[in-house]
Formats: sequence, structure tokens, C-alpha cells
Amino acid sequence: MSQTISSPVTELLANNAIHYDVIEIPLSEDKKPIRNLEELLSGQGRDPNSVVRSLLFKTGSDKFVLLAVAGGGRADWAALRKQLGEKKLRMAEFDEVSEATGYVVGAVPPIALPETVTVLADNSAFQFDQVIIGSGVLGYALALSANNLQKVMSDVPVGEFVKL
Repeated sequence: MSQTISSPVTELLANNAIHYDVIEIPLSEDKKPIRNLEELLSGQGRDPNSVVRSLLFKTGSDKFVLLAVAGGGRADWAALRKQLGEKKLRMAEFDEVSEATGYVVGAVPPIALPETVTVLADNSAFQFDQVIIGSGVLGYALALSANNLQKVMSDVPVGEFVKL
């Protein structure tokens, strides 16, 4: 794509000399990403399961944790609590997402996050040749190799955090 966007995500990738493609995601009239993203990606010859979702949780000790996960699995709450050493864990509320990450819902990446957000990656995030991540800009996503995503997430704990 010839589209150019700028965000902390694209800056991080550029600083690491990582190539990416920008994917435009049309917004609905109420400025929300389209619901048929899978159809859009399939139409471009991309695997919809390769989208790395950024799931934000809040712990009982008021810390935010982002789980990067690809495909359709559901978070394994017990595995997450064990990894984090937390007894309580819940999904972050809508307004907490932008407060904690600096990004709006629908554009949250698994990289270029504030240091106050703990990041975990499920093994699924790196199982595809190419993955699609949030760009930090609503209406756009970024496609890059899973190997390159893994390079910029090299300090992130990786494990089985999803139930299929």
C-alpha cells in the first residue's frame, strides 16, 4: 500500500529497520473499525487468523497487562494469573484502554506501549509467516513478518496463555 501513517509503532519499526505494509481499515459512520475485518483481509489474500489482538487486563494490584494473541482463542485466566502472580484479573474497561496504553480501542498495538503496561505474548502471536498488528492509528493496521515482531518483542514473556 502507498498509505503512510505515523505513530510510535511505525517509529519503533523504522528505528529497527523493520519493513511493514499499511492496511487501511474502513471506518463505519460512527468512526469504529468495520466489523467484517476478516472479509476485508481475506479479500486481500491475508489470513484473518494472523491478526494479533491486543487484550488489556487490569490486575487486582491495579496494574495493566496486555496479552498479544493471534487467532480465535480465549484467554486462559488461570495461566495469566499464575504468570503474573495475581489472584484477581479482569478485562480493562473501554475508557481504561486509552488511559493505560495511549491508544484508542481498535488501534492498540502489542509494541510501543508505556513502560507501565506489562506485555505478555501467547505462542500464537508468532505462528504465522506474516502477522497483522494495531498501528496506533484508528483505521489502519500493519502487516509484518512474525519473526520481525518477535525481534521487537524479544524481552516479552511468551507462553501458552490461550484456550482454544
